Amino acid sequence: MIKMLYCPECGGEMKYLPATKHYVCKSCGLSLTRQELMEMRQKLRPTFESSEEERKQQRKEYLKWWFSKK
Repeated sequence: MIKMLYCPECGGEMKYLPATKHYVCKSCGLSLTRQELMEMRQKLRPTFESSEEERKQQRKEYLKWWFSKK
């Protein structure tokens, strides 16, 4: 089973070139290594936090500020 990869820039199909060890977009020509592709996908992926997680993070940041030297 071959997993289809899509370009993070334009959504085009990515093709792996073993000679250069890069993924190249058939539409826009973007060329990325596997690591660069995964990093770009992670960066572009939206983060969904529940309101509870968001409140915990805000509280943590506030306490960090409160206990720091002012």
